Amino acid sequence: MNKIGFNILPWTAGVSSNTFPILDRLKSIGYDGIEVLIGSPEEKEYKALAAHAKSLGLEVNAVTVVGEHENPISNNREIRQKGVERLKWIIDRAHDLGSEILCGPFHSAHSVFTRTAATEQEYEWAAEALRIAGDHAQQAGIILAPEAVNRFENYLASCVDHLVHLVQLVDHPHVKAMYDTHHANIEEKNVTSSIQKIAPHLAHVHISENDRGTPGKGLVHWDEVFTALNDINYQGWYTIEAFSRADPDFANAINVWREYSDPWEIAEYGYHFIKSNLEKFEKK
Repeated sequence: MNKIGFNILPWTAGVSSNTFPILDRLKSIGYDGIEVLIGSPEEKEYKALAAHAKSLGLEVNAVTVVGEHENPISNNREIRQKGVERLKWIIDRAHDLGSEILCGPFHSAHSVFTRTAATEQEYEWAAEALRIAGDHAQQAGIILAPEAVNRFENYLASCVDHLVHLVQLVDHPHVKAMYDTHHANIEEKNVTSSIQKIAPHLAHVHISENDRGTPGKGLVHWDEVFTALNDINYQGWYTIEAFSRADPDFANAINVWREYSDPWEIAEYGYHFIKSNLEKFEKK
């Protein structure tokens, strides 16, 4: 049974009690869960957010990134080791949240480039880090779902082909893959074939419009997306990921320079958009 989630990044990249009214309203809309960014160093806030979400009957999943000084594919061994330790810390915070899924492009540092194509050595380094992280995640009951992100943000895994290659190298039961409709809209040639290719490894899906605004009001080929996911019998989360400039530090870090849609329009329209698309297949 699919569940519908919402990443709270249109309001904040934080996990403080300031998020609680957001969670309350998302629950009232009908969401099954939320997704939060693991980045804040305040460890106690993760458990507090988890407790509030649980009181509402909301599940919590997590997303994260790693930076240049903790890059799992750096040619500097000490930096790679810091990357592994950072991933372990992040997994611990995901456990504090009660998450079953930790997703994101944490296979390598976000927006860090060498100005050359990825090497097989870099894939091997990423696989080694994810294998160790996978062992840690397995103890916490968490599935890691690394993400392919577009060529302007990443060079190791910018498309489904790259991501599948990496996950196969890792070869770990708790390291799978996610599919993000925004990045796929940029990088993939065909929606159906890309979803079929990632299907054996697929653990999580981000519903994200081409402009990062309201799903269903942009250019993504949504009929193909939902049909292909239904055809492979995908049973995981459909989680909306959209961005805004509400949190300027986060927005600046990911090159968000304007507002795409009102956050509550995204949440309200997006929920019903996903639900109506899923109901099409339930009626068949």
